[in-house]
Amino acid sequence: MGEKKGFFSRLVSGLTKTRQNIASGLDSIFNGFSKIDDEFYEELEEILIMGDLGVDTTMSIIEDLQKKVKEERIKEPAACRQLLIDIIKEQMAVDETAYEYENKTSVVLVIGVNGVGKTTTIGKLASQLKAQGKKVVLAAADTFRAAAIEQLTEWSNRAGVDIIAQQEGSDPAAVVFDACQAAKSRKADVLICDTAGRLHNKKNLMNELSKIRRVIEREFPEAYLETLIVLDGTTGQNALVQARQFQEVTDISGIVLTKLDGTAKGGIAIAIQAEMGIPVKYIGIGEKIEDLQKFDSDSFVNALFKKTEEEEQ
Repeated sequence: MGEKKGFFSRLVSGLTKTRQNIASGLDSIFNGFSKIDDEFYEELEEILIMGDLGVDTTMSIIEDLQKKVKEERIKEPAACRQLLIDIIKEQMAVDETAYEYENKTSVVLVIGVNGVGKTTTIGKLASQLKAQGKKVVLAAADTFRAAAIEQLTEWSNRAGVDIIAQQEGSDPAAVVFDACQAAKSRKADVLICDTAGRLHNKKNLMNELSKIRRVIEREFPEAYLETLIVLDGTTGQNALVQARQFQEVTDISGIVLTKLDGTAKGGIAIAIQAEMGIPVKYIGIGEKIEDLQKFDSDSFVNALFKKTEEEEQ
């Protein structure tokens, strides 16, 4: 359990700003109101919206809460805290099958705009899969920026995994074609593809991603296809906007939320999952390889809403 506990305490400290943003407000509501009335719900609503849970998500959480308060005939505002926590956990629970790709021959397509930590995420994921004994191949299909190819090459060296790359400006689909052949002939377990993140022209992005998907489906039909979008947690509601734009262009099976340490906008994890119906599968809370972790809704929601022992004293 040591490793898990270590991550949880790092998670709690990484989410400090979000906690302060949400928890102190909740405390004043749960302790400041003597009864559960409209004003109580309005204040609660405001705090959740300010905590980057977004309007739609907040509304549905509040509706759920009101229903449960009625059903269970709760009279004390303080008793709502645990209810609130449970409702949010329910919304965020990640299905057991979320990481199926790890146990199959698979291709992981990683998408997202530039600057969100996409290449770094791929490097960390490759290192972790390699540590599990998997054979991993990387494909540098973000051929738009020389820096992306260099960065991915550096990560492949660090992780000790193969990389398939061509020079800047080459056709991304051609890189993916080569990578599929290499992954098959080298009997790789997981092929991870880095893709370009230009959103200024949706048409181009759409064409590029669908071309890449077609190549994978044609050249590597036996592989399980996982599409992860990387979003920067510090951008709050803007991350949700990006996710929606990509969702219009391609199927997404999971979300990686990076840079959650040191931001007050950690509540966005709850909003994205609730509003898009796509699970947050990984979160990043730092630079180290182990700072990218599978998402655990219990730990995350506890880290945001529960008081730590120190705070209770």
